[in-house]
Amino acid sequence: MKKLLVAVTALLGVMVATSVGQASPTASSASAASCGTTRSIGFMAPFTGPAASVGQQQVRWANFYVKQYNKAHKTKIKLVNEDTQLGAASGTAETTKGAKALASNSSVLGVVGPAGSQENEVARKTLKSAGFAWVTGSATADRLVEAKNGTRGYFFRAVPPDSKQGATVAQLIVSKLKSKNIHIIDDQETYSTGLADVVQAKLKAAGKTVTRAGVSQQESDFSALIADIDRSTDLIYIPWQLSDKAKAFGQQLKQAGRNTTLMGSDGLFSPDFAALGSNIYDSMFPVSVKNAAVAAYRKAHGGNGDYFGAPTYVATQVIAEAIDRACADGTATRAEVRKEVAKTNIKNSALGFTVNYAPTGELKAGVFALYKSDGKAFNPIG
Repeated sequence: MKKLLVAVTALLGVMVATSVGQASPTASSASAASCGTTRSIGFMAPFTGPAASVGQQQVRWANFYVKQYNKAHKTKIKLVNEDTQLGAASGTAETTKGAKALASNSSVLGVVGPAGSQENEVARKTLKSAGFAWVTGSATADRLVEAKNGTRGYFFRAVPPDSKQGATVAQLIVSKLKSKNIHIIDDQETYSTGLADVVQAKLKAAGKTVTRAGVSQQESDFSALIADIDRSTDLIYIPWQLSDKAKAFGQQLKQAGRNTTLMGSDGLFSPDFAALGSNIYDSMFPVSVKNAAVAAYRKAHGGNGDYFGAPTYVATQVIAEAIDRACADGTATRAEVRKEVAKTNIKNSALGFTVNYAPTGELKAGVFALYKSDGKAFNPIG
């Protein structure tokens, strides 16, 4: 059976190589790796590129978990890093490249990331073929867990989906901000369009007037887009991923004499976006500020919580603890790590709730939190 699995995996590798014109060997998920004293975890995140402002938060939180773990355990873990450059002009090319590199590295037993929903869509065939369990700390598109993807038991996340975020956003707009005329602008990527669809549907169901537009992540001149927004609009919702683009949009909006309330989503949880003013809102992942790990991180980083990265800490924890359980007999396969990830039960997590999974790979618990800017940073309001 093991020879058959190796042969099939090799064949898949050839098929992928044929489709892209370059061979990329894939380590077999059935091959047992010696756990030794150091265990390797693949880590895919936007270290550089347009989304680095939030990607670096994930990097710092993942490294913080590794530092804590290595201090407390005789065995050690290390991250095998792959920069996905989310939002770059090259699209998802770096994500594909990184997934193949991790797949061919036999020492890597599980993966944390990728960050973006579109990145998970392009990486899933490679990561699944390699037999990985992977846990994202920020990809929220509902369709990532659809049965047709064939990734149940492989793909997991440490954040709630867009359906929950969308409901939270719509509730805030209706009940707290009392907005009547809302303009939604997506950035034409998987994450953004999915979230925009949910919010639009719920606002219309609540009887609100909703208009919709889209703009490329590569655009930097928003003057025409702004000119098309009706003057009666009292809130603009931009569920984008790139904070520098949101900052430019907000600045150009003000230059056009518009002081319309602006709301972003988790991808814009950045000082750049918050600095636009006190009428800026954002929805973001839940974080327990009373959690010991969250408090320790904030203390170690000069009071900066980098809360966008906290779910990546949990994602790293999920993979690390699954590897520990799989390594109980000294060796582990990627398939064994997958089974252990599915059994995850982390109580009192950094997110403020127990982390465990439904068969779909979704968290059984979890909601989104709401934040308002004070002109410098976002503060929770509910």
